[in-house]
Amino acid sequence: MGAMSAELSPPLASLPPTRRSILLLLKKRGEAATQELAGDLGITAGAVRQHLAGLTAAGLVAHREERRGPGRPSHRYSLAAAGEALFPRFYSELTNELLEYVETEDPGLLDRVFERRRRRRVDQAIRRLDGKPFAERVAELTEILDADGYLADFARRPDGSYLVTEHNCAILGVAQRYGLACSTELEFLREALPDASVERVAHRIAGGHVCAYEIRPWAKPARGGRRAPAGRAKPRVRAG
Repeated sequence: MGAMSAELSPPLASLPPTRRSILLLLKKRGEAATQELAGDLGITAGAVRQHLAGLTAAGLVAHREERRGPGRPSHRYSLAAAGEALFPRFYSELTNELLEYVETEDPGLLDRVFERRRRRRVDQAIRRLDGKPFAERVAELTEILDADGYLADFARRPDGSYLVTEHNCAILGVAQRYGLACSTELEFLREALPDASVERVAHRIAGGHVCAYEIRPWAKPARGGRRAPAGRAKPRVRAG
């Protein structure tokens, strides 16, 4: 699995390591129970509860009750709004304000602005990916997304496809208002990997807790035939 090493915001980086790890896990999973966090961290459930209590008191973590049969309900934890705010957002409020001015003055210019951003990212990505084997290009592209603040990682699946997951949306505030932000992101990935099929299989705007993309390298065509994606496995998103 590709490393997820996006630069952390100063408040997040200043937290104790275990609490920071809990917040990162919750960001990746969307929500989790105490035992799940304890298993991932390799510490006791009691220790996790202590850290969760501190994070909850600080307003960084929230929880909901989940009932499964008789007995006491269990708690499932997720990031509170203040916890989400620790991750990069790239000043979405100011960006939206400026984009609104652009759209008011010239709606066509707004389209060109998003297209220009996409083109710049594609050109830079192609230079970095040029000449690399396919697997290395997927890894490099994930590193690009990670450096852009998307807290990205990837996994190679048994059928030869890849799943690239963005655990943070660095432009969520803009994407919630301007659909072009999302459509140009998908176009960016497709142009960066022209020899693959790229499909979005999870989407924050559609209610998911991550954005995820299935990448299938095109199989070499048979003589006189068309290329097709390698494998036909049903897309699935990694649990957690």
